[in-house]
Amino acid sequence: MSKRLSRFSASIFWVVIFSTPSSQKSRCHVTSKDFIFNRQEKEFENFEKINAGHRKAHINAVWANSIFFPAVELLSSLSIALLLVWGALKVSGQNKQEIAMMYGQIIAFTLWIYQLYRPIRMLADKFNILQRGLVRAERIFEIINTDDHIEKGGKVNVNFGQAISFKNLSFAYKEPNEVIKNINFEIKPGEMVAFVGATGAGKTTIVNLMARFYDYSKGDIFIGDTSLKEISLIELRNNISIVLQDVILFSDSVHNNITLGDESISREEVEDAARAVGAIDFINKLPNGFDFNIGERGSILSTGQRQLLSFIRAYVYNPHILILDEATSSIDSESENLIQHATKKLTSGRTSIVIAHRLSTIKRADKIIVMDHGKIIEMGSHKELLKNETGHYKKLYDKQFTL
Repeated sequence: MSKRLSRFSASIFWVVIFSTPSSQKSRCHVTSKDFIFNRQEKEFENFEKINAGHRKAHINAVWANSIFFPAVELLSSLSIALLLVWGALKVSGQNKQEIAMMYGQIIAFTLWIYQLYRPIRMLADKFNILQRGLVRAERIFEIINTDDHIEKGGKVNVNFGQAISFKNLSFAYKEPNEVIKNINFEIKPGEMVAFVGATGAGKTTIVNLMARFYDYSKGDIFIGDTSLKEISLIELRNNISIVLQDVILFSDSVHNNITLGDESISREEVEDAARAVGAIDFINKLPNGFDFNIGERGSILSTGQRQLLSFIRAYVYNPHILILDEATSSIDSESENLIQHATKKLTSGRTSIVIAHRLSTIKRADKIIVMDHGKIIEMGSHKELLKNETGHYKKLYDKQFTL
């Protein structure tokens, strides 16, 4: 019963943990996004379902608890009652001296019974805690033992200075709803290719497939003549640097956030990278410079400064392939010139894939690919695309620069 109780308790714990995000979207706290996409009723249903499971697990736990512990108390009381009955039977017909000795024995046994059952109750409590831990450990090991759906490949020493080809590539996060639909294009060595399009067009998905965070099911991606799936994951990701809009930083020094603890990267290399990117001045102005602790997620720094650190990080690792995923979309105007300089320095002579909402940041791209609903609808340089007066890129450009 103890194990059963602990499983109920563990169920409560995990239901509470996983229901937290949904529980925040109660009927009084549904976000505007839910209303915009008309999903509020679905969210209410999800909340009710999770809450019902929570309630059932809690009731079962209380029910098991209300049986187990009173049963232990009842057993203890029955033991004492039986002892008293036994003592009363023994006392009858005895002389005063023997009765006095018997009273002492009864009291001693009563105290011993209390002392016996108290550890049993405590042991039951500890056993419940142990069982809850085991149930949680089962869940943890289920996750740890989950098979990786990404084929790891085995080729190393691949020449990443070759063209990257996307051939008949399609992908669906959940079949049959494809978010990338039979796309074909090539990125030449050292070329900067930019992707533009509305939210949900498939731009970030292409980046995820390039870094093999997901495996595609149709078509293929090649580096030279080598399929991406044949390349070792470690080899692939050692040659790719990704700069995201949301920079991942730690409560540590500027230097350690750039090197990520890689001791093979010297302070001189870090300083040279910061100088090349154009961030050396702001770092030198910080107390202790490169040894300054930037706080959790870089909270002490501005958005632009955090983004500059991510550019330095990418530069110091000197990747063959650079991916900028909306890395300049949330910066302030004061930092934009620095970021533009950093982007130019970082992408110069390097195969680069850029996703951007600000079209001003991709004017110099060798190729701009316009996407819509997972398909490529336009492709060309900035000047070539602007010549098409009815084109999607021309409309996006006019909209941004006439506001």
